[in-house]
Amino acid sequence: MCKGLAALPATCFKSAKDIKHKIGFLLQKPDATQEQKPLKEKEKEKEKVKFTAENKIPPVETEKWKTSFTNLINTDAGRKAFTAFLQSEYSEENIEFWESCEDFKLTPLDKMTIKARNIFERYIETDSPREVNLDSATRELTRDNLERSDPSCFDEAQSKIFTLMEKDSYRRFLKSKLFMDLSQPAMDDKPCAFEVKAKQCVPDHSHCLPSYA
Repeated sequence: MCKGLAALPATCFKSAKDIKHKIGFLLQKPDATQEQKPLKEKEKEKEKVKFTAENKIPPVETEKWKTSFTNLINTDAGRKAFTAFLQSEYSEENIEFWESCEDFKLTPLDKMTIKARNIFERYIETDSPREVNLDSATRELTRDNLERSDPSCFDEAQSKIFTLMEKDSYRRFLKSKLFMDLSQPAMDDKPCAFEVKAKQCVPDHSHCLPSYA
């Protein structure tokens, strides 16, 4: 047996070592899906930071947001800001469901049945992937509404989630750092402190100039 191995050419041992090295490398290589997940999470975090840092909202607009929850979510900027806040609290499924209901009302009648079922299974069914906080009576009422699947199918459920966000998340949003940052006026709107100080220190000697009148 030993003589047989000794008789093998050196290239055979080299090939065997190469194969062993490649197998070891493959075993140590991380799963691609494991790498992709953190990257996606980092991209989401970047989007949140970018929205906070770069999207200054006119003070007139943020003042409207303070007056009512309706004024907040009826604007694109308001919904994006509120969604970013809900993401930080891991409760964005509420605004997602509300937006899905709004979109559902614009769905052609021949596609409503399928779309209604998808929304129900995603947000309302018990243990669904993005289950929202609804009482059992509202859940069963919405289930019954699936039989007709008209534009008012989710009205009751949507109203309950709207009230939940208005009385809970909306109040915290108005006190959040995100809202405070967005409410800050742009730096260009503020006079430089040096300029203000300079204006205060420059004396007015116009009354000392000779009159040529």
